[in-house]
Amino acid sequence: MGELINDQVKPTDNVGDGQEVKKSNNSYSADSIQVLEGLEAVRKRPAMYIGDIGFKGLHHLVYEVVDNSIDEALAGYCKNIDVSILPGNIIRVTDDGRGIPTDYHAKEKKSALEVVMTVLHAGGKFDKDSYKVSGGLHGVGVSCVNALSSHLKTEVHREGKIFVQEYSCGKPLYDVKVVGETSRTGTTQTFTPDASIFITTDYHYDILATRLRELSFLNKGINLNIEDLRNPDADGNHPKDSYLSLGGLREFVEYLDENREKLTPEPIYMEGERAGIPVEVAMQYTTTFTENIYSYVNNINTHEGGTHLSGFRRALTRTLKSYADKSGYFDKLKFEINGDDFREGLTAIVSVKVQEPQFEGQTKTKLGNNEVMGAVDQAVSDMLVLIWKNTHVKQEQLSIKLFLLLLLVMLPARRVKWYSVKMYFKEQDFRENFPIVVIAILLFANYTWSREILPAVQLNKVVTVHSRQSFH
Repeated sequence: MGELINDQVKPTDNVGDGQEVKKSNNSYSADSIQVLEGLEAVRKRPAMYIGDIGFKGLHHLVYEVVDNSIDEALAGYCKNIDVSILPGNIIRVTDDGRGIPTDYHAKEKKSALEVVMTVLHAGGKFDKDSYKVSGGLHGVGVSCVNALSSHLKTEVHREGKIFVQEYSCGKPLYDVKVVGETSRTGTTQTFTPDASIFITTDYHYDILATRLRELSFLNKGINLNIEDLRNPDADGNHPKDSYLSLGGLREFVEYLDENREKLTPEPIYMEGERAGIPVEVAMQYTTTFTENIYSYVNNINTHEGGTHLSGFRRALTRTLKSYADKSGYFDKLKFEINGDDFREGLTAIVSVKVQEPQFEGQTKTKLGNNEVMGAVDQAVSDMLVLIWKNTHVKQEQLSIKLFLLLLLVMLPARRVKWYSVKMYFKEQDFRENFPIVVIAILLFANYTWSREILPAVQLNKVVTVHSRQSFH
C-alpha cells in the first residue's frame, strides 16, 4: 500500500503482487494551453459553427452566404440574388446590394472587407442603423465559409470601383485591391469547399433550389435565380430556375397544400406587429389529420420551433376555443378538446422579424427570446378576433367555421373518412360548396343533435346536389 511518514501515506513503486504504478510523462502546464488565432478555431471544430461536416454542413455554407444577401434585401437594398454551381462544385453567389465596405478600418488597421471575411463576430449585423433585422446575428457566417474553403474570392462593386481579395483556408493571399471600374453595386462570393474537411463536396441542385424557393415566398418581390453549370445535356442546356413570389406567404401555403383537399380555396392571411416585432401568418385547413406548421425568424427556418411557434399555437388554441364556446359548437361534447385537436389538418407559415434574436446554436434552429412568445400570441389572437368582426373576410370566417364543425364530428366519430361522403356529391359540388359536405358529414355520423348545432340551417333542404346554402 505505502509507507506512513509524518501521518501521510507515501505511495511506493510496488503495488499488490509486484504491480508497479506507471508514472505519466505527460505534464499539464501553461505550455499545454493553446490559443487558436484567427479562423483556426473554425477549422479545428467546424461542426460547432455549421452543424456537421457532411451533407448538411456543406449546403449550409451556401445558406450562410445567401443569408447575407437576403439581409441586404431586408434592409431594402437588394432585389436580385443569383446562385451558380460551377464545375468542380464551386459556388458563386452574386447580389445587387450595397457591397461590403472596403474602406480602412481604424481599429483593426486593415480594409473593412478583410475584417468581415477573416475575423469572427465581425460585420454590420450588430449595428441596427445598418440592418434593422438580420439572420446573421453572430457575425460568423461568411467568415466561417471562408475558413472552410480551400479557396474563396470576394468581388465587391462599390463607389464606382471593383474591389477584389482572395483567400486560402481563411487567410488572405494579398491585400484588397482595385481591379476596375463599375456602374453597379453588389457583392460576389466564389468559394470552393475544403475537401480535407468535408466528407463530401458534391452539391445537390434540388436542395439549394428548394431553399431559394422558400426564400422567395418569405421575401415577396425579390428575384432569386439558380443554375447548375456542371453537367449540361446533349444540347448544351443545364438546370436553372428563377423564383419570384408576389403573394408571399399566401403562395407558400398554396404551394405546400397543392396536393391536399382544402376546406376553402384561399388561405387565411394575417399581418400585424406587437412590441416592435412584425408577425406574418398564412394558414389553411385541409381534410388531412396531420399538422404542418413551419416557423421562420428573419428568414431562417427554425426547424425546432421556439418561442414564436409556442406563441402562435397558444393564441390559435385559446382564440378558436373561445369562439367555439361562444357559438355553442362544443356544448354537446363530453370530453375536453386540447390544442392538438385545433391543429389537425392545419398548414401554416409563421414568420417574425426580430431585431435581437437569441438562437440556440450557430445553426439557428430554435428561437429562445421569451418576449417573442407574448408578442406573437397577442398579435395572432387580435388578428383572429378581427376576422370574426370584419364583414369583408367571409372567406376566412367560413374556413374556420368549417374546421370547427369538422372537428366537432371527427373526434367523437373516430375519424369519419372523407371519401365515404364524397360519393354522394359531384366533384364540382364538393370543390365549390364545402358547407354541403360538412352538413353531410354531420348526417353521415348520425348525430341527432345536429339541428341544435345548426339551428339556422334547414338540413333537409340544404343537402342536395344543386344547393348553394352556406353558413352565416
